[in-house]
Amino acid sequence: MKKFKGRPVISGEHVGKALVTQSGFNILATFLTSLMENDGSCVCNDINNPEMYGKSLNGEILCIPQAIGSTSSGFMMQSIAAANIGPKAMLFARKAEPLALAGILIADIWEGAQIITIDELGDDFLSTVKNGDQIHITPDGTVVVYPA
Repeated sequence: MKKFKGRPVISGEHVGKALVTQSGFNILATFLTSLMENDGSCVCNDINNPEMYGKSLNGEILCIPQAIGSTSSGFMMQSIAAANIGPKAMLFARKAEPLALAGILIADIWEGAQIITIDELGDDFLSTVKNGDQIHITPDGTVVVYPA
């Protein structure tokens, strides 16, 4: 077991399994197809992220270094949260990208659709957490990793 403390952007408590990438997480490339297909699923469609490509993101705890993308990031995050097809939590090793955070905050405030978001967990977080590890997130931004 190892504990990490980050900055809670959208706080909450959740326990689940980690889905990890060491690559930047391209929000547009990842979520656009799922939004366009509108079939209730959320599969990573970013071919440049082989660690997540083709995997279901519904209800997952995403462990990522940082989000990358464009001004569409906020709209994408707000849309997937509102459609209830996104991850349950996003855990960032580094500071989260402000445009993506804007969409996550809007979804929480306007839609009542919460994606627990903790950033600034540190690079050691991504060096430690592996796919399938049990993660416990607490409202104060503490993330506990239990190896699988």
